[in-house]
Amino acid sequence: MMLSEFLHESPQDSAITRDINRTFPAHDYFKDTGGDGQDSLYKICKAYSVYDEEIGYCQGQSFLAAVLLLHMPEEQAFSVLVKIMFDYGLRELFKQNFEDLHCKFFQLERLMQTSKDDLLQADFEGALKFFRVPVPKRYRSEENAKKLMELACSMKISQKKLKKYEKEYHTMREQQEQQEAPIERYERENRRLQEANMRLEQENDDLAHELVSSKISLRKDLDNAEEKADALNKELLITKQKLIDSEDEKRRLEDEATQAEEKADALNKELLITKQKLIDSEDEKRRLEDEATQLKEMCRRELDKSESEIKKNGSIIGEYKQICSQLSERLEKQQMANRGELEKIRMKVEGCEKCSVLFSKEGRLKALRAPKELSEDEIDEEKEALQVQLREMELELAQTKLQLVEAECKIQDLDHHLALALNEVQAAKKTWFNRTLSSIKTVTGAQGKETT
Repeated sequence: MMLSEFLHESPQDSAITRDINRTFPAHDYFKDTGGDGQDSLYKICKAYSVYDEEIGYCQGQSFLAAVLLLHMPEEQAFSVLVKIMFDYGLRELFKQNFEDLHCKFFQLERLMQTSKDDLLQADFEGALKFFRVPVPKRYRSEENAKKLMELACSMKISQKKLKKYEKEYHTMREQQEQQEAPIERYERENRRLQEANMRLEQENDDLAHELVSSKISLRKDLDNAEEKADALNKELLITKQKLIDSEDEKRRLEDEATQAEEKADALNKELLITKQKLIDSEDEKRRLEDEATQLKEMCRRELDKSESEIKKNGSIIGEYKQICSQLSERLEKQQMANRGELEKIRMKVEGCEKCSVLFSKEGRLKALRAPKELSEDEIDEEKEALQVQLREMELELAQTKLQLVEAECKIQDLDHHLALALNEVQAAKKTWFNRTLSSIKTVTGAQGKETT
């Protein structure tokens, strides 16, 4: 069951409110009017009065609920109170004008006749005061409280004895009712009612005094509250004005923050673009460095190749020049030899009477008839022999000239190839070197601008 389910209107609200201030007034948890302790105690007593309509609220229940509140939260305290009242017989003490409670007091009185005569001579208020003041002081320490509980648990009370005392109480009550005259009973009841009336009047006077005091204090509190309200209104106006100013300042700061965020976004974008450009430039730099390395390696290889080709071509040209010089010398020697042989042949022809007739001094055949002394067959044979020899000499001369021409052509071709190779090497050196230098200069210039 939930405590909140029984917190609606109760007919005993006034009695509960009156007894709340009297319950453990010196205890720190219950001494503050309107404090947490009194508020929880009021809720539990009110909820039980609604839950148990037959008993409602009776004086003394607040002390039991207060003890439970000192050891557990209000929800658990309410549940434990209901459990004690219904399952452990405590509810019976509040029935029939507390008849069962008087029976329990009679049993207690009979049990304590041998040990506590001073307590037995006290009235109800005195006995209650004894258990409320001296006993808690005496057993305040944990050790003494433990001894008290052990002593209480060790005491063995016979149920037969309790039943016997109960019968004695009921017999005594019947005898009192039989012996007592109606007038005396009425007078006793009247005295009891007068005492209750006087107690209630005293409580009424106390409540009236408290009411007047509370009204005066409430008036003072109201005046103070009005003054505080005026001061709070002024502070509220000032606060509203400050709030308006702060809102304007907030909007201004938000606008500035928005602009700063936009600038930050733009700067971030520029930073990202710059970083990307830097990365691209670094990649381009690495690529150009790789290209430059490759170009250097290519130029080195080309130079090595060109130098080897130049050396090779130089050796070939030298060999060809040597061959050409040898061929020229050989040609000159051959020509000189041919001239000598021709001179020898011409001298032989001139020395020969038959041949001198056939050839002129320049070595050409004369268109003359052969002398009659030689036969035509001999003349023909000599002609043929001379012509064969002449043709061989002309053929050899033509071959020599052809070889000379071919050697000169090869020399010219080699010179041409050498010039082309030199030009290509120079052009390659200039173009690749210039391109490499320009690329490196471009990259270093761009990096310098970005860093600045």
